[in-house]
Amino acid sequence: MASTRRSALLSRVSLLGCAAVLATGLASAQSVRSQASATDTWSSSQSGTYLLADGAAPASAALPSAPTPAAAQDNNSDTTDTYSGWSGHDILHRLTIEAGGGIAGPAGDKQYVTYGGQFTVGGGVNINQNLAMLIEYQFIDNKMPGHIIAEAGAQSGRYHIWSFTVAPVYDIWPKNSNDLYVTGGGGFYRKVTNFSNPTLTYGCFYYYYCGPQQTNQVVGHFSSNQGGWNIGGGYQHRFQGMYGESKFRLYAEVRYLDVLSPKIAAAPGGTGSGANLSPVNIGAGTRELPITLGVRW
Repeated sequence: MASTRRSALLSRVSLLGCAAVLATGLASAQSVRSQASATDTWSSSQSGTYLLADGAAPASAALPSAPTPAAAQDNNSDTTDTYSGWSGHDILHRLTIEAGGGIAGPAGDKQYVTYGGQFTVGGGVNINQNLAMLIEYQFIDNKMPGHIIAEAGAQSGRYHIWSFTVAPVYDIWPKNSNDLYVTGGGGFYRKVTNFSNPTLTYGCFYYYYCGPQQTNQVVGHFSSNQGGWNIGGGYQHRFQGMYGESKFRLYAEVRYLDVLSPKIAAAPGGTGSGANLSPVNIGAGTRELPITLGVRW
């Protein structure tokens, strides 16, 4: 009986010992797993990678490679052709316009040409930093020489010339504030010569006076269409602007102008008193020196 009780007691003690050993092993395993989890979490937060169960990092979770530094820009590689405020790659900045006026006098022979006034306007495009191509309109108004007026039997006479020409302009120092240039060209010219006599007319003049007044009335004229050409040069001052971008320029120039007008040896055509005008002789060609002050953009 005592032996049986002793065997039962030993069995219970053995069972309790196994249970204690098992509990100790489970606690140790739990502690190791917690430490591993904490280590993985800290590693993930520091390096940005997440470990698999076997400790390997997946390819998709790898850090991106460092960016390749961009090649340094070469400040000397800019091929933009710029001067006086316009860019060689922008057609709007290549456009140029001009406007000016002045006097026009005889170029040598004064028998058929006298002094008068003129104005010129034009526009075009800058081909490059030296060369611009313009289309110009010019109007010249001069008094006829006195001997031709007397020869026709009129009291007064004037002629005017208007033209459309192609006129290239070549700048010698396009990047300087003070520049010299040469120009010239040719195109279409129309010359009209009018003879007039004073005529008594009635009407209101100057918004205050109404009544009879003498005015010059055209009684005869000649007209011709022909070609012509001009050549000359000038000086211009370029305003650079705050950042050197201005295209505004003041210019002064003189040209030699040759209008290829025909020779005239006939009475001016007209009606009324103009039918009684005498024949006149006007030599071929009209040669003048227009002098112009103006602005360009």
